[in-house]
Parts: sequence; structure tokens; C-alpha cells
Amino acid sequence: MAGTLSSRRIPAARTVPKLELAVENADGVRLAAKVGAARVELCAALAETEGITPSIGTIEQACGLGFPVHVLVRPRPGNFSYAHDELDVIERDAVVALAAGAAGVVVGVLASDGGPDVPAMRRIVAAAKAVKPDAEVTFHRAFDAALAAGMDPAEALSRLEQAGVDRVLTSGGGPDCAAGLAMLGRMVQEGGRSAPSVQIMAGGGVTLALVPSLIEAGVHAVHTSARARRWRAEGGGERAGGAADPDLAARMAAAVAADATEERRTFNDGR
Repeated sequence: MAGTLSSRRIPAARTVPKLELAVENADGVRLAAKVGAARVELCAALAETEGITPSIGTIEQACGLGFPVHVLVRPRPGNFSYAHDELDVIERDAVVALAAGAAGVVVGVLASDGGPDVPAMRRIVAAAKAVKPDAEVTFHRAFDAALAAGMDPAEALSRLEQAGVDRVLTSGGGPDCAAGLAMLGRMVQEGGRSAPSVQIMAGGGVTLALVPSLIEAGVHAVHTSARARRWRAEGGGERAGGAADPDLAARMAAAVAADATEERRTFNDGR
């Protein structure tokens, strides 16, 4: 009925972004729900390895809370080229995670040319959908390794769409989203043409101050671990460590929500 809330939709030209919180346990899931995040990515050894597959016990406990959990399926640290046996493990772990109640899985496989491996990803997507038809599959930051190898972003996104991937987590090919901001904006524009079904989720070194710029770039989601404490990693670089900071997570969620509210107000006011 004209004039009702149900008839008002956010215009397609600008996406209302969502917040995804990277967590390692049920406490992280509870925090994400409390601050108003849309979902979590559940990982293990996040600070030490940038994330590997969590245990089945951790998955079951997290999924039992009734909040959307997307499980990272990465059998080991290191590169994203996998042998046949490793692909079998990835497929099996994805199936087990979804059977345990996960809303989706987060994976990434690269082919010999450095770009997303379409046959491998199709196999994983098919296995995931066989368990849970509405499961979402996110391609993780292996995508940034593909960009670093020289893969054209439009071609890389097109491959993900061919494979049936729903979303890509990326810093825009930079070491963090601040460095990759221009590429993220380009990916949103090019993805709309070459891979319209693939959502762009910005992740990697996301700070509270950077959130407005990421949203202005048009990304569909913002991904963060919201960890404030930092520790010096092997090799001299610094990484965020420890659990998510509740105050920072809440401020991140508020920053994303504020943009969504403003976008709705602008649309409903006819501006």
C-alpha cells in the first residue's frame, strides 16, 4: 500500500552497510549481538595466524547462541593454494560447520595463475548449499593475494560470481583498508558491472576513523576484530591482539548504524 513503511525501500544506488565482527569464541558472539553487529566470522588463532578453522566444539557452542555465525574454513596458515587432500579437508570442514548450525562459511582458494580458483570454489559452494541451501559463502582475503599477484579486480570478482560466492572480504589489495580505499571504491563500481551478486566487505586494519570513508566508498559491509591492544609480531610488525574491546566494538557498530539511519532518513525525506 502506497505510503506505508513496507513500500519504502532503500535505493539500489547506495547500499546500507552491515557490520561483521571477527571473534574466536562464544563470548565474542555475545558481544557482537550486544552491540548490534549483523553477524560474526568465527576463527581460531586470529592474532597468531590471521585465522584458521576453529574446533567443532567452539563452532557448536557459538552457533548454539542463535546469532548468525560464519565459520572461517582455513586448514593452515600460509598460502591459499591447496593440494587435493587439503581441498577435501576444506569441503568436509565446511559441511560440518553448516551442519552444526553455521549461517555460512568463509573460504578462499587460489588457482595456479594467482586468481580465485573457480572449480575449487564451485565444489565448496555446492557442498555448502547441499547441506544448507541458504548458506552464504564468503571468499576471504586470499582475494588480496590475488590482487597482489596482478589479477584484474573485475576479472577476480567475475570468477567469484561464476563460482557462486556471495561475498568477498578484502582490504582492496593493500596492507590495510586505508591503503586500499581507492581500490575498494573501484571494486564496488566494477563489481556492479562484472559481478553484481557479489557483495564487497571491507576488512583489514579497519579503524573507527576509517569507517565513514569505507561507507562512502559504497562497501556492503565492514569487517573488524575491534581489538585495541597491540603486540609486536615475529618479524617486527605490529598486530592487534587479545579479545575484542567492547567499547570499540560498540563505537564501530554505532558508526555503521549511524550511516544506515542517515541513508534511510535521506531516502524517506525525498532528498
